[in-house]
Amino acid sequence: MLTIRYSDYFIRSARKLSRKQHTKLAALLELLSINPFHPKLQTKHLTGKLSGLYSFRIAREWRVIFKFLSSQEIQLIDVGHRKDIYR
Repeated sequence: MLTIRYSDYFIRSARKLSRKQHTKLAALLELLSINPFHPKLQTKHLTGKLSGLYSFRIAREWRVIFKFLSSQEIQLIDVGHRKDIYR
């Protein structure tokens, strides 16, 4: 099981999510700690200016950006709508 670290920016962004999104995010974070590439997460390796980072879906329009700190540790960087998060 991987350790998940939360950036301050992620925490501030997550507070803006709806209750429904919070519930789904909590379930997906548990799944992320077990297998960060589980098909339910739809994890993608990012490119360009976000190279080295990964994202997964909360819902169709919402994403979480994270990075691997080590083989046993993940840091969540940001959460937001897909039209805004990759900027």
